Amino acid sequence: MIRREAVNRPADVLPAPEPEMTDKRRNAKPAPMPEGASPWSARRRRPRDHEVKREAVIRAAARAFNEHGYHHTSLDDIAADLGVTKPTVYYYVANKEQLLFECFLAGLRPIREALRDAEHLPGSGRDRLDAVIRGYAAAIASEYGWCMVRAHDQDLGPEMRRQINALKSEIDQGIRRLLRAGMDDGSIEPCDPKIAAFALAGALNWIAHWYRADQPLSASEIADAFALFFAHGLRPRRDATASRRG
Repeated sequence: MIRREAVNRPADVLPAPEPEMTDKRRNAKPAPMPEGASPWSARRRRPRDHEVKREAVIRAAARAFNEHGYHHTSLDDIAADLGVTKPTVYYYVANKEQLLFECFLAGLRPIREALRDAEHLPGSGRDRLDAVIRGYAAAIASEYGWCMVRAHDQDLGPEMRRQINALKSEIDQGIRRLLRAGMDDGSIEPCDPKIAAFALAGALNWIAHWYRADQPLSASEIADAFALFFAHGLRPRRDATASRRG
């Protein structure tokens, strides 16, 4: 996760108070976001209010990048979607580049969590890989999928790009470990783990190119379908043959 210092704010300087909404904004027509969806609609501050609002900014950015593309989205657009002023957005992130970086992190987080959880799950290597595939597919079908797959990490600065590439490499290596574990316990047909991992990631990443939230299948149903498809494809041939005979 990005450290607060990465926002280019000196460590010994306290953050400025959150900008208030202007009278003009308060009296404006309702923002495009559904009623009650914006955390700024509540007058009373609550515990974790800052975290909730920062997450709302990142989610709004992900939706805007998905709909308009990174280069055609401005911070004004994101502020308008949230029903706040642009200085309010700047209170939570330094610039649009950091928003893209945070979208990458938010999308990769559940995949990394699925891999960590899989290390402690019972069952074969294929069973544990199946759980990771479901988590991976669900993450790509989320609002952050476009940012992870279709946005170019070249739009990030060298340090942010290095961090994202390191996290992607961590995921790739984790999938390879599960493939090797499945081959060792006989639950996965012997194969080249590097090529198999690339094939899995490539197929899963492609979900972001065609999946839309208004489609008949939900994100979880897409994840289940992909997990089932790969489970059959990775099954040892003797198991597949016995299954067809049965």
